[in-house]
Amino acid sequence: MTKSELVQKLSEANPHLFQRDVEVIVTAIFDEITAALARGDRVELRGFGAFSVKRRDARVGRNPRTGDSVRVAEKHIPFFKTGKQLRDRLNQSAP
Repeated sequence: MTKSELVQKLSEANPHLFQRDVEVIVTAIFDEITAALARGDRVELRGFGAFSVKRRDARVGRNPRTGDSVRVAEKHIPFFKTGKQLRDRLNQSAP
């Protein structure tokens, strides 16, 4: 599902809201999650999962084409861990 599909679905589920208002709300939520992660905070959405930032140390890698050693700088990567309710819902057997 893309962001525009999410906005469309929420607009259909909430006919009392204009689509542009739903888009502003969705954008604000994503921006706040991004800002929290940039600050190093953890974002937890109960029943859905938790977003956090993991640090990868600097290392020496290999260029797959030439085989030469390449220094790879330290990086911070976003990490998502699913919540129990989401995992259970995805793994429930079909009736």
